Amino acid sequence: MAHFPRARAWPRILLYMVLILVLIFGGILWFDVLGLINAADVFRPALTLVGLAPPAPTLPVDEVFLLDSYRIQKLDESVNMRIEQIAQQRSDLEESQAELLRKVEELQERERAQEERENSFNELVRQYDNRRANLIRISEDLNSMRPAEAVAILLGYDDQLLIDTLRITQERADEAGQVSLVSVWLAMMPPQRAADVQRKMALRPNS
Repeated sequence: MAHFPRARAWPRILLYMVLILVLIFGGILWFDVLGLINAADVFRPALTLVGLAPPAPTLPVDEVFLLDSYRIQKLDESVNMRIEQIAQQRSDLEESQAELLRKVEELQERERAQEERENSFNELVRQYDNRRANLIRISEDLNSMRPAEAVAILLGYDDQLLIDTLRITQERADEAGQVSLVSVWLAMMPPQRAADVQRKMALRPNS
């Protein structure tokens, strides 16, 4: 069987490379025609190496000014927007601070009101303690007197003081397990006054 010599490989490789380059250049030119790319920009680096690069397109001065104006306008808009954001944040912060101050004032007002209530209560307790101490002292003094002398003093009291004195006397006698002089004093008082006092004591047992 006859054998034909094979063609060398490098001519075919060279041919393929040429075909690839032709396809690449043709595709670039075609895309340039379609307006998809700018062929001059694509080939500019290669043409620059051999000194054949076309001059770079320059924009007219008016267009440069327009672009600068546009960039400055956008920058101003961005700055203004940032200023508005900062102003809004400041306003929100001031509102929050005002609300916090209002709550602090409310809390301080509540604390003052609570202190006033406590002071008022303590004053009432102190007055009650003082009044009770005075009533105990009066009761002791009356118990140490003769009944007639004690009744004469009791008749000079108003009804409330008289009733409180009789009650504290009865209370202390009960606590000590002794006989109270309250019934003796009432028996020695004028009947009408004694009846009025007993009636009021029954109507207001906790006065």
